[in-house]
This record gives sequence, structure tokens and C-alpha cells, in this order.
Amino acid sequence: MRDHVARELKGHNILAVERFQDKTRWMVEFSVLRPRTAYGAPGDETRLFLDEDGYQAVLASQKRRDIKIKRYARVIEGHILDFKPKKKRHP
Repeated sequence: MRDHVARELKGHNILAVERFQDKTRWMVEFSVLRPRTAYGAPGDETRLFLDEDGYQAVLASQKRRDIKIKRYARVIEGHILDFKPKKKRHP
């Protein structure tokens, strides 16, 4: 039997008030890769519930390789939909 260890995520917990705000549209879990980012220190694993502008900022951070998105999902009225791992690219 394999032991499952819960990851300790920084940022918002799964029942955070941000999840249920009207403007929230995305949940993103990611690893911080570089120092001096707005999201934490290298090695931090973070979950955030975001509006569309916040989501675009996270995508821009990933493009700059400041963070790496591990999982993401759409959020509608507090419901987490389409929970997906980051798609892997094949060469």
C-alpha cells in the first residue's frame, strides 16, 4: 500500500473565502521557481483562487519561468470544475 502525503500548499486553502467570491474564475496550483516573485520563495507550492486578471498574471509569470503551474481548474460559483494537471508536451 502506498502512503499518500498531503502537500502543504501556501496561499489559499481549499475552502478559502476567495474561492466563493463572485469574480473568482480560476484555481491554480504552482511551484515557485525563482526568488523575488510576488508568489513566494523558490520551492514554495502555492494554491490561489483568481479572477481573470490574476490568472493572466500567473500565466505571464509562468511564461517568464518564475513559476511552474502544476494543476488548474475553472471555478464557477465556488464549484471547482475541470480539475486538470498541467498538460505535458511531447517532443
